Amino acid sequence: MLNTEQRIALLVQLGEYMLSDSEEWDITKDRAVSMNAWFTRDNVQLAVSNICAEFLQKDKLEQWISKYAPVSNPKTVGIVTAGNIPLVGFHDFLSCFMSGHITKLKLSSKDEVLLKHIIAKLTEWNSEVANEVIVADNLKNCDAYIATGSNNTARYFEQYFAKYPNIIRKNRTSVAILDGTETAEELDKLMNDVFSYYGLGCRNVTQICVPKGYDLTKIMEAANKYADIINHHKYKNNFDYYLAIYLLNKVPYYSNDSLLMVENAVPFSAVGVLHYRYYDSIETIQNELNSSEEIQCIVGHNNVPFGNSQKPNLADYADGVDTMQFLTSL
Repeated sequence: MLNTEQRIALLVQLGEYMLSDSEEWDITKDRAVSMNAWFTRDNVQLAVSNICAEFLQKDKLEQWISKYAPVSNPKTVGIVTAGNIPLVGFHDFLSCFMSGHITKLKLSSKDEVLLKHIIAKLTEWNSEVANEVIVADNLKNCDAYIATGSNNTARYFEQYFAKYPNIIRKNRTSVAILDGTETAEELDKLMNDVFSYYGLGCRNVTQICVPKGYDLTKIMEAANKYADIINHHKYKNNFDYYLAIYLLNKVPYYSNDSLLMVENAVPFSAVGVLHYRYYDSIETIQNELNSSEEIQCIVGHNNVPFGNSQKPNLADYADGVDTMQFLTSL
């Protein structure tokens, strides 16, 4: 069984490999892109860069793991990953690997290439990994489960895994609260939070909350930096579809030919669409969003800095549930 120091050393080596110009890794990233029409080389590299910077640094790993009690009686933990953005299941894998439990992964067919290759490299560097990390088609005979999916699939997960310790994750999204004092640079960074991964991640901003009287044309002007996004065929199909719906139903909207913006109190929006809502009190809207189970993170002054929604650190747990605490208490 690997000790904590060995695990950290392997992960640091992994980070160096993922940032290298290895031909094998380059081919793997190309394969991942070819398997999912929503994946691009830029988006894969964005995920890789953020993982390496925030998760795979020796000092950060040591500081993070030091807060948890070591596992003396390893269990088998089944993990069901999503496939909406590249390496979206990496943090769950990392947490289980670092905890010392045996990790049994059921990967999404939409995002299996990268993590399979990563596990193969870790095993190549230390053969003991093969006994601790398993990729499987089904997750029978596990002692606990972590599963991520839609609200619909979560109902099935809750049924299947009810008698076991579990973490079941549902749909989540992120919002931004603007107070009207944002600079052009901050709005420029906000667009990264909106458009990264085509808006498919739970940490993507899909709604902005603005004070009454806010000039929304500033948002559309900032969004022009992503004008080329309309050239992605799946994104364009979504954009055209919702544009047609808004025109037929006479829904007022803003557009710059690559983004539609409509007033809607629902935080979830479709690809190619950004919702906005007005608020009377910034304290009230802040409290409302803080208490919502649908919100992953809030971007803005006194919240996650603009442009940083896709840069969670090791302790930024999905759904606010401490995965490592769950694992180390099994």
